[in-house]
Amino acid sequence: MGALIFVVALVVVAVVLVFAGVKTVNQGFNWTIERFGKYTRTLAPGLHLIVPFIDRVGRKMNMQENVLDIPAQKVITKDNATVQVDAVAFYQVIDAARAAYEVQNLHLAITNLALTNIRSVMGNMALDEVLSKRNEINNTLLAVIDQATNPWGVKVLRIELKDIAPPEDIVVAMGRQMKAEREKRATILEAEGVRESSIQRAQGEKQSAILIAEGKREAAFREAEARERQAEAEARATAVVAQAIAGNGTQAINYFLGTKYVEALAKMGASNNAKMFFLPVEAAGVMASIAGIGELAKEAQARAAEAARPRGSVPPSG
Repeated sequence: MGALIFVVALVVVAVVLVFAGVKTVNQGFNWTIERFGKYTRTLAPGLHLIVPFIDRVGRKMNMQENVLDIPAQKVITKDNATVQVDAVAFYQVIDAARAAYEVQNLHLAITNLALTNIRSVMGNMALDEVLSKRNEINNTLLAVIDQATNPWGVKVLRIELKDIAPPEDIVVAMGRQMKAEREKRATILEAEGVRESSIQRAQGEKQSAILIAEGKREAAFREAEARERQAEAEARATAVVAQAIAGNGTQAINYFLGTKYVEALAKMGASNNAKMFFLPVEAAGVMASIAGIGELAKEAQARAAEAARPRGSVPPSG
């Protein structure tokens, strides 16, 4: 009976030792092992054996990326404007032992560090810079806080300002300023449009005036050229007439006068409003001139025949 009790006790002790010495670490976690209260090693995810009753699990550190909500706080900017700011931070433990033993409360430490640096960074900026340079603020906070948390075995991945709320009176003033600025831009754009329209209209009128002047100049030039050609033609015609008059005397004059008179009569006869007209008394002289034209033609034919006849031959009679 005593032996049976000893065996049972031995089995129970063995089972207890197995449960106490076998440890299974889940994925995404690291466990620290302490021996007599002193850190000795870190257990990665998987199955591990430790010395029962001598070694014990110290801290179970979450190695996944953590989200830390930073509470809202009031910040006074460089130009004495009070704004309310809240943010969110993303960090990851990269060294379980340092995160477990270098800082007492990791979440609280990072939160306070972020609050302090938000006040410090935004306090050195004016309100307009705070509202317009959010990315620059985020990058500055990330660099400062990541450097400060590095000894704790923590890597700060991102810090984002969720909301920046100015006071109500500043919001109203900003709205009026934005409205005035938009009205100013609209007025400037309208004035620029009127000026551009006036310039375009003036340029169009200028081009039109230039084209009209060039047209008039070209027309005057061509008209002068036509008069010059007409004068040259009249001069040549006058020279021909003068030569004819010099050769044929009165008969040539009568010929030209008779030709002009006949042309005038033809025009008068072709008119629809002048089917009947009276000839002046001087028309008789003109008729004589026309008769002289026939004599002139006969003389011209005789001279042409004389010039064509061979030398020494007898001219035909009659």
